Amino acid sequence: MRKFCLAIFFASLIASGPAFAARCGGDFNAFLSAMSQEATAAGISQGVISQAFAGVTNDQAVLNFDRRQRYTFNKSFEQYVATRVGAGRINGGRAMLQRHAALLSQIEAKYGVPRQILVAIWGLETDFGKGDMGKQQVIRTLATLAHDCRRSELFQGELLAALQILQRGDLPLRDLIGAGAGETGQTQFLPSSYIKYGVDFDGDGRVDLRHSVPDVLASTANLLHTNGFKMGAPYGEGSGNFEAMHEWNHALIYRKTIAYFADRLVGR
Repeated sequence: MRKFCLAIFFASLIASGPAFAARCGGDFNAFLSAMSQEATAAGISQGVISQAFAGVTNDQAVLNFDRRQRYTFNKSFEQYVATRVGAGRINGGRAMLQRHAALLSQIEAKYGVPRQILVAIWGLETDFGKGDMGKQQVIRTLATLAHDCRRSELFQGELLAALQILQRGDLPLRDLIGAGAGETGQTQFLPSSYIKYGVDFDGDGRVDLRHSVPDVLASTANLLHTNGFKMGAPYGEGSGNFEAMHEWNHALIYRKTIAYFADRLVGR
Protein backbone atom coordinates (compact mmCIF):
# COMPACT_ATOMS: atom_id res chain seq x y z
CA MET A 1 0.00 0.00 0.00
CA ARG A 2 3.00 2.32 -0.07
CA LYS A 3 1.82 4.55 -2.93
CA PHE A 4 -1.51 5.07 -1.14
CA CYS A 5 0.04 5.70 2.28
CA LEU A 6 1.48 8.95 0.95
CA ALA A 7 -2.02 10.34 0.75
CA ILE A 8 -2.57 9.75 4.45
CA PHE A 9 -0.60 12.69 5.76
CA PHE A 10 0.54 14.94 2.91
CA ALA A 11 -2.16 17.59 3.18
CA SER A 12 -1.97 17.97 6.95
CA LEU A 13 1.82 18.04 6.95
CA ILE A 14 1.98 20.67 4.24
CA ALA A 15 -0.54 22.82 6.07
CA SER A 16 0.91 22.52 9.56
CA GLY A 17 4.57 21.54 9.25
CA PRO A 18 7.29 24.00 10.31
CA ALA A 19 9.52 25.75 7.82
CA PHE A 20 13.03 24.35 7.38
CA ALA A 21 16.07 26.28 6.27
CA ALA A 22 18.01 23.76 4.19
CA ARG A 23 17.92 24.73 0.52
CA CYS A 24 16.83 22.05 -1.91
CA GLY A 25 18.77 21.20 -5.03
CA GLY A 26 22.43 21.97 -5.56
CA ASP A 27 25.26 20.02 -3.97
CA PHE A 28 23.90 17.04 -2.04
CA ASN A 29 26.62 17.06 0.60
CA ALA A 30 26.05 20.75 1.26
CA PHE A 31 22.36 19.98 1.67
CA LEU A 32 23.13 17.23 4.19
CA SER A 33 25.35 19.64 6.09
CA ALA A 34 22.49 22.14 6.29
CA MET A 35 20.13 19.36 7.41
CA SER A 36 22.64 18.39 10.08
CA GLN A 37 22.41 21.91 11.44
CA GLU A 38 18.62 21.71 11.38
CA ALA A 39 18.73 18.41 13.23
CA THR A 40 21.08 19.80 15.85
CA ALA A 41 18.74 22.74 16.39
CA ALA A 42 15.88 20.23 16.79
CA GLY A 43 17.72 18.46 19.60
CA ILE A 44 19.18 15.50 17.70
CA SER A 45 22.57 14.45 19.04
CA GLN A 46 25.67 14.73 16.88
CA GLY A 47 26.27 11.03 17.31
CA VAL A 48 22.89 10.13 15.86
CA ILE A 49 23.29 12.61 12.99
CA SER A 50 26.77 11.37 12.09
CA GLN A 51 25.72 7.72 12.16
CA ALA A 52 22.55 8.33 10.16
CA PHE A 53 24.16 10.46 7.45
CA ALA A 54 27.40 8.45 7.09
CA GLY A 55 27.75 7.39 3.47
CA VAL A 56 24.31 8.67 2.46
CA THR A 57 24.10 9.55 -1.22
CA ASN A 58 21.42 10.87 -3.52
CA ASP A 59 19.38 7.92 -4.81
CA GLN A 60 18.15 8.42 -8.36
CA ALA A 61 16.08 5.25 -8.15
CA VAL A 62 14.04 6.85 -5.34
CA LEU A 63 13.37 9.90 -7.50
CA ASN A 64 12.45 7.76 -10.49
CA PHE A 65 9.99 5.78 -8.38
CA ASP A 66 8.52 8.96 -6.90
CA ARG A 67 7.94 10.46 -10.33
CA ARG A 68 6.14 7.36 -11.53
CA GLN A 69 3.60 7.42 -8.74
CA ARG A 70 0.04 8.59 -9.20
CA TYR A 71 -1.79 8.93 -5.91
CA THR A 72 -5.20 8.09 -7.33
CA PHE A 73 -7.21 4.94 -7.87
CA ASN A 74 -8.11 4.00 -11.44
CA LYS A 75 -10.38 1.08 -10.54
CA SER A 76 -13.94 0.88 -9.32
CA PHE A 77 -14.47 -0.15 -5.72
CA GLU A 78 -15.65 -3.58 -6.86
CA GLN A 79 -12.56 -4.07 -9.01
CA TYR A 80 -10.20 -2.86 -6.31
CA VAL A 81 -11.69 -4.77 -3.38
CA ALA A 82 -11.65 -8.00 -5.41
CA THR A 83 -7.85 -7.72 -5.65
CA ARG A 84 -7.35 -6.84 -1.97
CA VAL A 85 -9.89 -8.81 0.08
CA GLY A 86 -10.11 -12.45 -0.90
CA ALA A 87 -10.95 -15.58 1.05
CA GLY A 88 -7.32 -16.18 2.03
CA ARG A 89 -6.88 -12.73 3.52
CA ILE A 90 -10.23 -12.90 5.31
CA ASN A 91 -9.30 -16.25 6.85
CA GLY A 92 -5.90 -14.88 7.79
CA GLY A 93 -7.52 -11.89 9.44
CA ARG A 94 -9.90 -14.08 11.42
CA ALA A 95 -6.92 -16.09 12.62
CA MET A 96 -5.28 -12.85 13.79
CA LEU A 97 -8.46 -11.88 15.65
CA GLN A 98 -8.29 -15.17 17.55
CA ARG A 99 -4.54 -15.17 18.13
CA HIS A 100 -4.48 -11.62 19.49
CA ALA A 101 -7.92 -11.56 21.14
CA ALA A 102 -6.67 -10.53 24.59
CA LEU A 103 -4.41 -7.81 23.19
CA LEU A 104 -7.17 -6.44 20.96
CA SER A 105 -9.55 -6.32 23.93
CA GLN A 106 -7.04 -4.18 25.82
CA ILE A 107 -6.60 -1.86 22.85
CA GLU A 108 -10.35 -1.53 22.33
CA ALA A 109 -10.79 -0.63 25.99
CA LYS A 110 -8.08 2.05 25.87
CA TYR A 111 -8.62 3.60 22.44
CA GLY A 112 -12.19 2.77 21.45
CA VAL A 113 -11.36 1.37 18.02
CA PRO A 114 -12.88 -2.02 17.12
CA ARG A 115 -10.53 -4.90 16.53
CA GLN A 116 -11.80 -5.68 13.05
CA ILE A 117 -10.83 -2.20 11.80
CA LEU A 118 -7.30 -2.59 13.17
CA VAL A 119 -6.85 -6.07 11.72
CA ALA A 120 -8.27 -4.95 8.37
CA ILE A 121 -5.74 -2.11 8.13
CA TRP A 122 -2.94 -4.43 9.24
CA GLY A 123 -3.88 -6.95 6.60
CA LEU A 124 -4.21 -4.43 3.79
CA GLU A 125 -0.91 -2.72 4.55
CA THR A 126 1.49 -5.65 5.04
CA ASP A 127 -0.57 -8.85 5.16
CA PHE A 128 -0.48 -8.84 8.99
CA GLY A 129 3.23 -8.08 9.11
CA LYS A 130 4.20 -11.02 6.89
CA GLY A 131 4.27 -9.03 3.65
CA ASP A 132 6.51 -6.38 2.19
CA MET A 133 7.28 -3.53 4.59
CA GLY A 134 9.72 -1.99 2.12
CA LYS A 135 13.41 -2.50 1.54
CA GLN A 136 14.69 1.09 1.27
CA GLN A 137 16.99 2.77 3.79
CA VAL A 138 14.64 5.38 5.21
CA ILE A 139 17.30 8.03 5.87
CA ARG A 140 18.66 7.78 2.32
CA THR A 141 15.16 7.81 0.83
CA LEU A 142 14.04 10.85 2.81
CA ALA A 143 17.30 12.73 2.29
CA THR A 144 16.92 12.20 -1.46
CA LEU A 145 13.30 13.38 -1.49
CA ALA A 146 14.09 16.31 0.80
CA HIS A 147 16.91 17.42 -1.50
CA ASP A 148 14.55 17.26 -4.47
CA CYS A 149 12.70 20.55 -4.81
CA ARG A 150 9.22 19.19 -5.56
CA ARG A 151 8.18 18.63 -1.90
CA SER A 152 11.34 19.56 -0.06
CA GLU A 153 9.75 21.07 3.05
CA LEU A 154 7.51 18.04 3.56
CA PHE A 155 10.36 15.56 3.34
CA GLN A 156 12.76 17.67 5.39
CA GLY A 157 10.20 17.33 8.16
CA GLU A 158 9.97 13.59 7.61
CA LEU A 159 13.78 13.31 7.64
CA LEU A 160 13.97 15.10 10.99
CA ALA A 161 11.24 12.83 12.34
CA ALA A 162 13.21 9.76 11.19
CA LEU A 163 16.24 11.07 13.05
CA GLN A 164 14.05 11.52 16.12
CA ILE A 165 13.02 7.84 15.88
CA LEU A 166 16.73 7.00 16.11
CA GLN A 167 17.31 9.55 18.87
CA ARG A 168 14.53 8.05 21.00
CA GLY A 169 15.92 4.56 20.50
CA ASP A 170 12.71 3.22 18.98
CA LEU A 171 14.56 1.50 16.13
CA PRO A 172 18.27 1.06 15.40
CA LEU A 173 19.50 2.41 12.09
CA ARG A 174 19.72 -1.10 10.61
CA ASP A 175 15.97 -1.53 11.17
CA LEU A 176 14.95 1.88 9.85
CA ILE A 177 13.92 0.34 6.54
CA GLY A 178 10.78 1.26 4.64
CA ALA A 179 8.97 1.94 1.42
CA GLY A 180 9.32 4.47 -1.35
CA ALA A 181 8.53 7.60 0.68
CA GLY A 182 9.90 6.50 4.06
CA GLU A 183 6.83 4.63 5.33
CA THR A 184 7.90 2.00 7.82
CA GLY A 185 6.50 -0.75 9.98
CA GLN A 186 3.66 -3.22 9.81
CA THR A 187 1.03 -0.55 9.19
CA GLN A 188 3.34 1.75 7.22
CA PHE A 189 3.64 4.94 9.26
CA LEU A 190 5.50 7.90 7.87
CA PRO A 191 8.14 9.02 10.41
CA SER A 192 6.17 12.10 11.50
CA SER A 193 3.19 9.89 12.32
CA TYR A 194 5.47 7.38 14.04
CA ILE A 195 6.50 10.19 16.37
CA LYS A 196 3.02 11.69 16.76
CA TYR A 197 0.94 8.55 17.23
CA GLY A 198 3.38 5.78 18.15
CA VAL A 199 2.60 3.93 21.39
CA ASP A 200 4.85 1.70 23.51
CA PHE A 201 2.05 -0.74 24.30
CA ASP A 202 4.27 -3.70 25.21
CA GLY A 203 6.06 -1.60 27.85
CA ASP A 204 9.62 -2.26 26.74
CA GLY A 205 10.52 1.44 26.69
CA ARG A 206 10.42 2.02 22.94
CA VAL A 207 7.93 2.24 20.09
CA ASP A 208 8.74 -0.58 17.70
CA LEU A 209 6.40 -0.58 14.72
CA ARG A 210 8.40 -3.20 12.82
CA HIS A 211 8.51 -6.06 15.31
CA SER A 212 6.06 -5.45 18.16
CA VAL A 213 2.47 -6.39 17.35
CA PRO A 214 1.17 -4.63 20.51
CA ASP A 215 2.91 -1.41 19.49
CA VAL A 216 1.73 -1.73 15.88
CA LEU A 217 -1.94 -2.25 16.69
CA ALA A 218 -2.10 0.22 19.57
CA SER A 219 -0.38 2.93 17.53
CA THR A 220 -2.81 2.40 14.67
CA ALA A 221 -5.70 2.61 17.14
CA ASN A 222 -4.20 5.76 18.69
CA LEU A 223 -4.09 7.47 15.29
CA LEU A 224 -7.74 6.70 14.64
CA HIS A 225 -8.86 7.55 18.19
CA THR A 226 -7.00 10.86 18.14
CA ASN A 227 -8.83 11.76 14.93
CA GLY A 228 -12.28 11.06 16.31
CA PHE A 229 -13.01 7.36 15.84
CA LYS A 230 -15.78 6.26 18.25
CA MET A 231 -16.34 2.72 19.52
CA GLY A 232 -19.77 1.25 18.82
CA ALA A 233 -20.67 3.72 16.07
CA PRO A 234 -21.00 2.78 12.38
CA TYR A 235 -17.88 3.05 10.24
CA GLY A 236 -19.36 2.75 6.77
CA GLU A 237 -19.33 5.46 4.13
CA GLY A 238 -21.06 8.62 5.36
CA SER A 239 -20.46 7.95 9.06
CA GLY A 240 -18.34 9.98 11.44
CA ASN A 241 -15.97 7.07 11.85
CA PHE A 242 -15.55 6.82 8.10
CA GLU A 243 -14.46 10.47 8.14
CA ALA A 244 -12.11 9.78 11.07
CA MET A 245 -10.33 7.25 8.84
CA HIS A 246 -9.55 10.13 6.45
CA GLU A 247 -6.40 10.71 8.48
CA TRP A 248 -5.36 7.14 7.72
CA ASN A 249 -5.99 7.48 4.00
CA HIS A 250 -7.67 10.26 2.06
CA ALA A 251 -8.86 7.94 -0.73
CA LEU A 252 -12.55 7.11 -0.52
CA ILE A 253 -12.10 3.73 -2.19
CA TYR A 254 -9.42 2.67 0.28
CA ARG A 255 -11.51 3.60 3.31
CA LYS A 256 -14.44 1.71 1.81
CA THR A 257 -12.13 -1.28 1.45
CA ILE A 258 -11.12 -1.07 5.12
CA ALA A 259 -14.79 -1.01 6.14
CA TYR A 260 -15.68 -3.86 3.78
CA PHE A 261 -12.79 -6.02 5.02
CA ALA A 262 -13.63 -5.26 8.66
CA ASP A 263 -17.22 -6.38 8.09
CA ARG A 264 -16.12 -9.62 6.42
CA LEU A 265 -13.84 -10.38 9.37
CA VAL A 266 -16.79 -10.38 11.77
CA GLY A 267 -19.17 -12.16 9.43
CA ARG A 268 -21.23 -9.24 8.20
